[in-house]
Amino acid sequence: MYSTILPFSFALPTDDLLFDVADLYREMQALTDQRKRRGLRYPLALILTIAVLAKVAGQNRVQDIAEWASWRTSELCELFGFARATLPHSTSWSRILGNAVQPADVDAAVSRFLRREEEPIIPERASIVVALDGKTLRGTIPRGSTRGLHLLAAYRPQDGVVLAQVAVSQKENELVAAPILLKQLDLHGVVVTGDALLAQRSLSIQIVEAGGDYIWRLKDNQPTMRAEIELLFAPELVQAGWSAPAVDFTSARTVDARNGRIEERKVTVSSLLAEYSEWPYLAQVFKLERHVSVVGKPDTTEVHYGITSMPASVADAARILEVVRAHWGIENGLHQRRDVTMEEDVMRVRNGNAPHLLASLNNLALGISVQGGWDNLAAAQRAFASQIDKALIQPRSLAAPQ
Repeated sequence: MYSTILPFSFALPTDDLLFDVADLYREMQALTDQRKRRGLRYPLALILTIAVLAKVAGQNRVQDIAEWASWRTSELCELFGFARATLPHSTSWSRILGNAVQPADVDAAVSRFLRREEEPIIPERASIVVALDGKTLRGTIPRGSTRGLHLLAAYRPQDGVVLAQVAVSQKENELVAAPILLKQLDLHGVVVTGDALLAQRSLSIQIVEAGGDYIWRLKDNQPTMRAEIELLFAPELVQAGWSAPAVDFTSARTVDARNGRIEERKVTVSSLLAEYSEWPYLAQVFKLERHVSVVGKPDTTEVHYGITSMPASVADAARILEVVRAHWGIENGLHQRRDVTMEEDVMRVRNGNAPHLLASLNNLALGISVQGGWDNLAAAQRAFASQIDKALIQPRSLAAPQ
């Protein structure tokens, strides 16, 4: 028999790298192990917690995790009170990660762990940005096919936390998965952002009636609404002797300059369409202009249009620009880090639920690093690797008994 209670707490040597492994272990213990009890050698909580430790230390592939754990077998088994003093081979790791647990349960555990220190208060309206965006794991695309595992995530860019994640069925798209994803969230005080694909009336209604707000960019999937906004912000042709009609336009602007590249963003906002538009809960519309100048290259200009349920009393032009920019954080703060630093797109793991589960553990490892104040994930992994190894040298001396 193996111990199911972590016999002592585990603290990393520096406050900057501190996270509660005992809490993480208890969260993993609450998961349902789908394996048959007969012949079960390694507890699920042990495997998942060690996998997280390996990932925050920079081990990305299943084989890397297995080798990292193998080199630290005695220390890890002592830390977790596991009397067997052995850990699985890489093939067993792959089998366990692929078949032992439902990824949706792990996604929920990841969210609970990363949000464990939140206070139970009612936030102000639209004070929390939650970005919805999907990502296909390219390594799961079979030869000759164009579709692999696609995950839709709800990401909070303020603190790098994935609040929820669902798999999009091969025969469906994000429009089907998004309502399911949003039902998992408390939307009070939340403004939900998404790409043009998610700009749908039904989704807008669901968000507002659940206590939240939305902000969508529009493209050709909503041609009528987009045309109305484009016409509203078009230059007014005024004949001699006549004055232009009154408007309520307000604007905000930001400029970023770095390494010979200047990027200017300007948003113009109006509430004039809210009075007669059929779009549910519409409060304001906006025009977003993005102008980029790069030394030695032609200037580029992009224009986008969007809608939001946030009234001017809740979100002025500056706040709307801030929320739109925050949405782009899911690409840089989550997807790119998982693709590049965590090498998610080059992995070829396809065993059962393993691809989804590894993506969930990536979300957890990334959230731990961001909450620790690290902007550079690779640097965080090197620091964690050093500190975890120091902590494992004499794990009992680093914490008091429970």
